[in-house]
Amino acid sequence: MGFFDNFKDKLMGERDEGFFDDTSEGSPAEEYVEINASETTKTKAKVMVKPFIINEFQDIKPALDSLREGYTIALVNIKPLKDKDIVELKRAINKLKKTCDAIEGDIAGFGEDWIVVTPSFAEVHRHPTQPQQPQNPIQDSPSELERI
Repeated sequence: MGFFDNFKDKLMGERDEGFFDDTSEGSPAEEYVEINASETTKTKAKVMVKPFIINEFQDIKPALDSLREGYTIALVNIKPLKDKDIVELKRAINKLKKTCDAIEGDIAGFGEDWIVVTPSFAEVHRHPTQPQQPQNPIQDSPSELERI
């Protein structure tokens, strides 16, 4: 049977197992997976946590610009400016606070050298303050008999 006869049989529905079968030649059949092009492109993150270092007052501009976009949580290292010029540090923090208020975000310090600034959809968790213990716990708390 010639090539064209095999081809005609293939088209007409008669199946010849060895015809156009890659495994018949001893090599394993390769499988291909089609990937949608949109799955291969990197999608932009919904929220970006981005570190900033403030060496001078002018260094807060990139942090402010990122915060105004609305998708960035800024972690600001203030140590270099704190070591250099405390007046400029206060000015920079005041500018961060004003921008935070404008975008209805949240701002908090953690540790000695870091500030976190969030957009309006995020909130900084703060530990509740420890309630002061009563001066005389026996007088201020009800006794077991009074609870019953």
